[in-house]
Amino acid sequence: MRKSTVFFIFIVSSLLLSAAFLLHARMSQISSEQTLTANAKMVKSLWLTDLCLFTEARYTRHPSMADLHSPFQDHPLAMDHFPSGSLVSPPRIHHEAP
Repeated sequence: MRKSTVFFIFIVSSLLLSAAFLLHARMSQISSEQTLTANAKMVKSLWLTDLCLFTEARYTRHPSMADLHSPFQDHPLAMDHFPSGSLVSPPRIHHEAP
């Protein structure tokens, strides 16, 4: 068998495998959308809050509900007691125009 034939077979099989990956991704996306819709209905009906990311400090449990000064409750220049405080950024504050 010539090298060009082997290369051609490799290219065709790679393209077929890529097409199979794309088809699988599309099928997974369709099933995921149905699951996400069902989960969204459940969250809305049960009035669930945000995801609890860490169990250490109250300002890392629910970042959207945290106040800006809770990491520094002991002293304004105090270091954070918990390692998860370095992984979570402070919540964004949206100021509304008067």
